[in-house]
Amino acid sequence: KMVEFLNLTELKTSLKEAILLDYYAAGFWWAKEMNFSLIQITGFMDLLNFSLENLSSKHMTLGDNLKELGRVMTGIGETESEESSFFDLNLFSTEQAKAIIDFLVASLFKHYKAYEYLFHSRREEPVVSNE
Repeated sequence: KMVEFLNLTELKTSLKEAILLDYYAAGFWWAKEMNFSLIQITGFMDLLNFSLENLSSKHMTLGDNLKELGRVMTGIGETESEESSFFDLNLFSTEQAKAIIDFLVASLFKHYKAYEYLFHSRREEPVVSNE
């Protein structure tokens, strides 16, 4: 179901798509293990996507992405923009918010250079021939 939702069409041949599926699936199962409600899982998955989009589309540095996470998690400077409107601070307890930050640090921020390489490095396509 997640493959369909994420529109991953080349999962069997694309390392990038396989890594994205792993990232979102790990987050989803972690949220389920935390006994998050459906609305909490939705908010958490939006937060995962927000952090990953900051890296992939906005080319944010690790420091800038961490600042954005802090801003969203604390509500500092919250506006009615697209980025902050999805995250309702009342969805999670303080303990849950701390656990979410710990998860993001372990799953994304500790591996930030690898994700930067995944999204921003130029890779040559391998050439397969009869030789």
